[in-house]
Amino acid sequence: MRRVLSVFVVALLAATPLLAQAPAAAAANQNSSNPGPFAPRAGVTNYPKPGERGSRNMKVLSHIPLGGFLHVSDIELEQELSRPYAYIDRRFQPSGFDIINLKDPSKAYVMYSWRIDKPELHLGSGALGPVYVKTKGRYYFFQTFQFSQGGPDSDLGAIIFDMTGLPDTSKIKEIARIRGPEYQGGFHESFAYKHSSGAPLVITTVSGKPEAALWDVDKIAAGGDQKSWRVGTVTNPSSTEASTRGFHDFYAAYDPASKTDRLYAAGGGGYYVVDISDLANPKLLSSVTGVAGMQNGHTFTPEPTGRYAIIESEYMYAPLRMIDLKPQGDSLAKTVTRPIGAWTASWNALAHNHEVRWPYVFVGAYEDGLQVFNMMDPTNPYTVGYYRTYDGPHESRQVNNANNGAWQAEIRNADGLIVVADMSTGFWAFKMEGFDGWNGRQWGVPNTSSAQDWDNGPDGAPKPQKVSVR
Repeated sequence: MRRVLSVFVVALLAATPLLAQAPAAAAANQNSSNPGPFAPRAGVTNYPKPGERGSRNMKVLSHIPLGGFLHVSDIELEQELSRPYAYIDRRFQPSGFDIINLKDPSKAYVMYSWRIDKPELHLGSGALGPVYVKTKGRYYFFQTFQFSQGGPDSDLGAIIFDMTGLPDTSKIKEIARIRGPEYQGGFHESFAYKHSSGAPLVITTVSGKPEAALWDVDKIAAGGDQKSWRVGTVTNPSSTEASTRGFHDFYAAYDPASKTDRLYAAGGGGYYVVDISDLANPKLLSSVTGVAGMQNGHTFTPEPTGRYAIIESEYMYAPLRMIDLKPQGDSLAKTVTRPIGAWTASWNALAHNHEVRWPYVFVGAYEDGLQVFNMMDPTNPYTVGYYRTYDGPHESRQVNNANNGAWQAEIRNADGLIVVADMSTGFWAFKMEGFDGWNGRQWGVPNTSSAQDWDNGPDGAPKPQKVSVR
């Protein structure tokens, strides 16, 4: 027995240098602007058993690997069945985006790829916040970027493309770039919104500044002075001269009860509800601040009535919290400091971006992949479906960092198609049993979600009046 043990110990010691080389080799293969295919480290990981990556009600329709470790970020999905296109960002080098054709979701394929010129010279994350806008019969794709100083395009915020000619990719045309010294560091996130005035807006972050920029896509398409394209600015209420606090991302929706356009902005200091009905004069309506364990806001998403909302603060172990913005009745509280509920897929991970289709919430839950929970009772949300798109190790980037895996889920309301961007495993398409589409009115709530009604405007908003001139 002693001899067997001795042989085992000697063999283990002999293998130790080889074991040590694996993380070292992986770490050497990592470049902040071009991560290699191997995770630099591996924490204690509980892998699912074969065949148990997902719940029985979640069906995989298609999967396309797209570049490996950390090379994918966000995703956008067009809503019209006649335009079956998803736009998925390719992060780091070479940075750009791919268009996925979903005419047959079970046979999805990359129909077009675009990359920034001289990608090997660009530093930083690159492509991050894709959105599309339909206006005046044309379809535009608004792609934000974050390139670092030391390489080209560090002052590039966004590139706008005309995608009207799809599926003929030869008709894709770049129409504008938003850039300048005032936009050094680029735009991290964006949100597309059909304003009650009829304006097709894209709302973006501005790196290093305590503000959100509101862009009118009609004005961008018309050309002219870039300054005229920006039609509004929202400043972070918690920012001071001593502490510049910006925003991370946004959600915007029309509130029929108050007849106001509302921006739900997350960033430094917390979460803010801002009236943007008058684009030139935004007004703070409510703040979610001082919540235990949440110093800064990441994502702020209300359900269709605007009473309850989900707040996220991105750090390991953080659950999504549910809050009541109207605890006293119909009017917004000036300040909210306590959540009423919470949800997480795993205690030792965290959830990322999410989409609300009441009562369901579709979550890009990083290492836990696609997760779906029901928030009909916001004090007691519960999981109703999942699929683990990420199959790599826990804490693959560094200790106490579980930010790898499913970044974002998008939903096509017409038929309930679910698509997911996973940072390391690429594009996924799913069908959840019993979820065949979404219309808020069928659930007794406004037909309001991140999917915009570009032709008719927000649900409940008065139609813009046309004035004839004689």
